[in-house]
Amino acid sequence: MKLSVDISMYPLQEEYLPAIKDFIERLHNHPELQVISNTMSTQVFGDYDPLMDMLKTEIRTSYEQFGRAIFVCKFIDGDLNPSLGV
Repeated sequence: MKLSVDISMYPLQEEYLPAIKDFIERLHNHPELQVISNTMSTQVFGDYDPLMDMLKTEIRTSYEQFGRAIFVCKFIDGDLNPSLGV
C-alpha cells in the first residue's frame, strides 16, 4: 500500500529553524522514500510500513534532540507525488 504524508513541524522554541532543517535533512536520508519540501510543509511518499516506521523514528529523534515541537501531519492512501504526473 502506498502512502502520501504532508508534514508541518512547529518547534516550540525561539530558534526554530535548526530543528526544522535537521528534521527535513533526516527525511532525505531515507532513499526508499520520495521527499519534497517547500516553504509551507514537506511531503513524503512511499510504501506505508517503511514510511510510518521512518516517521516514528525521526519524530522521536527531533523530540530528543530539540525538545518540544508540534507536528501536523495529513495522511492519504496512494502515491500523490506530483513529480509522477498523478
